[in-house]
Formats: sequence, structure tokens, C-alpha cells
Amino acid sequence: MRRFLLLLAMISCAASALAQSSALTIPRNLEQLTSRSAVIVRGTVISARVEKHPQLTALDTVVVKMQVRETLKGRPASTFTFRQYVWDIRDSKNAAGYRKGQDLLLMMIAPSAYGLSSPAGLEQGRFAISRDSKGREVAVNGRENFKLLDGIGAQVAAKGIPLSARTASLVQKHLSGPVEVRDLTALIRELVQAGE
Repeated sequence: MRRFLLLLAMISCAASALAQSSALTIPRNLEQLTSRSAVIVRGTVISARVEKHPQLTALDTVVVKMQVRETLKGRPASTFTFRQYVWDIRDSKNAAGYRKGQDLLLMMIAPSAYGLSSPAGLEQGRFAISRDSKGREVAVNGRENFKLLDGIGAQVAAKGIPLSARTASLVQKHLSGPVEVRDLTALIRELVQAGE
């Protein structure tokens, strides 16, 4: 009986760890991510290092510094640095997936009283930028942009946001997969402007 209880406890812990590494988050669309973000920037990762939090010394964090290429929301600056809590021990081995040289678009929530921040919706507000087979810059978040534009048409219509024909077509047809960076940033700018 004792062995059975020990085995059950180990399985419960393993299931919990697996759930955390897959980042169980509520699906958010682009309007929700934009409204929850205090800062939205595109840039290149200069450095990413795992370190203990200076005040909460039991917490592992990753400190990421980026060279900013474009600011879509928040105050423009040449660099952007943030500290993110590393909630899965496996992420402390790879700096939570941040790497020097990465081209990212980040939709960041406001820092907590302890200076901790993260992308809105975790993996949903973190877009890796690359070039597709046609040479276009495309962005993909940690959920392959699944449901990223879900319900956006109705939300922008309710706010009276006029969309270009190109953006309206994208919003209507996109289900998942890469989105051209120029279309994504144009839509984010429209959503930010409507929220001001």
C-alpha cells in the first residue's frame, strides 16, 4: 500500500510538471493580447541569462535584453530589458527559449511590484520572426498563431476600427500558421490606436 501511494504521488508530480512545461493558458486573440500589453516591441535578443531574483532569492528568473527595432506600444527606446519568472525547471537550462540573435516581437505585460514580467498569454504574446520560402518576414507565436485572429472582425467592428482590405481579408481567412510581419504590426497598431 505504501509503495502504491508513493507511486501515485510520483505520477501526480510528473503530470503537474508536464502540464507546466506545455504552458496551460487561456487562448487569447490579438485584441486581448494587445489590450493586456503595456509594451509591444520588435527587436533582436542581445542577451538572455538565468539568475536568481535579487529579492526573492528562491525564484529562478531569466533576464532578457533586446535591441529594439520597432516600438508598437509603450515608450520608444533603443533597448528593452525584462525579467521573467522561470516556472518550469527545464526552462532554466535554456533561458526559457530566449537566445542571442533571435528576432522577436514581444507583447509584454506591465512588470509586477517585484519587477517580473512576461509576454501576455505567455507563449501567445511571443512571436518568432523568420523568412518564409518566398522571402517574406513572417511571425509565429508559441501556439502557431492558432485562434490569434479569432473574433477580431467583430471586435474591431464594435470599436469602429476601419481595416484595410488586406487586413480585413487576413482577419476573415486566417485560422493558424505564419502571418506576415507587416500585416501583424499594422493590425497591432490599429488595435493600440483604438485603445488609446
